[in-house]
Amino acid sequence: MQQPATPSRRQALATGLFGVTAALTASAALSSPANAGTRQTAGQTAASGGGDRARARARALVRRMSLEDKVGQLFVLEVYGQAADTASAGNRTLYGVDTPAEVIAKYRPGGVIYFDARRGPDNVRDPLQTARLSNGLQRAARRAGARVPLLVSIDQEGGSVVYRLTDPATLLPGNMALAAGRSASDARRSAEIIGLELAAVGVNQNYAPVADVNVNPENPVIGVRSFGSDPALCASLVGASVSGYHRGRVASAAKHFPGHGDTDTDSHTGLPRIDHTREELEGIDLPPFRAAIARGVDTIMTAHIVVPALDPSGVPATMSQPIVTGLLREEMGFEGLIVTDALDMQGASGQFPPDVAPVRALMAGCDQLVLAPKLDTAYDAVLEAVRGGQIPVSRLDASVERILAHKLRRDLFRHPYVDEQHAVRTVGAERHRADAQAITDRTVTLVRNEGSLLPLPSGARSVLVTGWGVGTTRALADAVAERPGQSAAVLETGAIPSADRITETAGAAAGHGLVIVSVNAAAAGSEKGAAQARLVQALMDTGTPVVAVAVRNPYDIRRFPGVPAYLATYSYGAPSLQAAVRTVYGDLSPAGRLPVAVPDADSTGTLYPFGHGLTY
Repeated sequence: MQQPATPSRRQALATGLFGVTAALTASAALSSPANAGTRQTAGQTAASGGGDRARARARALVRRMSLEDKVGQLFVLEVYGQAADTASAGNRTLYGVDTPAEVIAKYRPGGVIYFDARRGPDNVRDPLQTARLSNGLQRAARRAGARVPLLVSIDQEGGSVVYRLTDPATLLPGNMALAAGRSASDARRSAEIIGLELAAVGVNQNYAPVADVNVNPENPVIGVRSFGSDPALCASLVGASVSGYHRGRVASAAKHFPGHGDTDTDSHTGLPRIDHTREELEGIDLPPFRAAIARGVDTIMTAHIVVPALDPSGVPATMSQPIVTGLLREEMGFEGLIVTDALDMQGASGQFPPDVAPVRALMAGCDQLVLAPKLDTAYDAVLEAVRGGQIPVSRLDASVERILAHKLRRDLFRHPYVDEQHAVRTVGAERHRADAQAITDRTVTLVRNEGSLLPLPSGARSVLVTGWGVGTTRALADAVAERPGQSAAVLETGAIPSADRITETAGAAAGHGLVIVSVNAAAAGSEKGAAQARLVQALMDTGTPVVAVAVRNPYDIRRFPGVPAYLATYSYGAPSLQAAVRTVYGDLSPAGRLPVAVPDADSTGTLYPFGHGLTY
């Protein structure tokens, strides 16, 4: 960690393999996309039974695989485009071939990971298209090399920070919001809904839940992705989420081991250092991972973080044999898949070039290598490391056995395909959306309500909706304007409003009976929300009642502690914004409680304690 721990923070503290596996693939007709939607996935986790049988079958498969096919199973890569057989320039740039199917044929990877258009691959436009892409990629895998089905992975954490599937997919409130609701059953149902919708489109491995304990308010990469700052609460909800994903028939992945919650450095852009003692790690960081393992989590993802108490060498956890094998595999007894965080992140690639990172991660004990940059170089490096004896064949085989055993337990050899029309019916189903809204309604946290400003009394009024987010301010305004006797004007100011924009907005506030201001300091980056705080203060100075809505991290109030009313939604998704407006008008009585402590402006004291929350 970059910031010294205060006492309060410490306290928080080869073709033809199908012939070998005839018993697994006897009914080819049952594997067709038309029949896949009604089946039940067998063997959700190793803990659910059949683990030894799956490992024995996987071992038999490995003995018949070529070295090249075994190395391919280690890699999880991205492909560009919405259809398996459609050419995309991104594939040509990265891999020297045109279509996703050709990428699969060239490398015979163990898995792929889907992204939306924001990163570039643009894999997940709608349920029907995504299901067809999954089926097309699985067909390509069954035609290539050892004919091993794919793990199709995604980052769909819930909330409005890390997600790939968008509308019509059901939007859940996210981890910190769920922690504010304090309901394990809500966390379980949230994960189940996500899992059901992912499984329907052919995604069989979700890189969730986040198991990091966010004890650092300055954390730029975790924040609301965490269940909060209390290890026991995080452990409880991580465990519930693992169970929920399994109910939803998708594999789960707890991340980012051994804990990314106490840093102010983003491992996408740098290499964080966590200076917790071993005692602090045991008390703060490791309990959620232990809870995940107890619930049978399928996968644990490593973090690109340096943890001197566990490995004084200074290498990231992903490359650390004492952390990956010594702690996670041997001491904690985890027998499932260990997967790296993306190897193209600066926390990995900054210290280890493309021909070194995958070799070091495999030697440390990782099984799956995600998004290795310069794949040809990475693949050849692992191949040569095995051929040259740097990596024993037994070490390679152990990882491939775990990967294949996982696929056997997920029943992917017999049932790699999904029913495409079932995907259309499942994603965004009415029951899912209704449950998501009800769960979200229970998470809104009223942190400050000076003079009982809320709920608003009845009567007509004009409301100015301002602050961060074009879509956010518009959604809030629309929800206000739908109410009888209410009118709403929108004046969006951006993440770092200029002095002129602040003056303009304060002038506009004078003509309204209420101001609702959306705040999101995290969106301002290194500026840390200082300009947003000046905006809120300028609005308060007009004398018009102000309601601030924190749509990401709940810590923002420390920059304007005198605001009359302050709601934390932990998300700027539509269900959260709807719930916020209904809370403002009294349709909802706020029930959420802070899952973190909010420090004061200089971080020397506590402005609002863990568990704080007002109601009507």
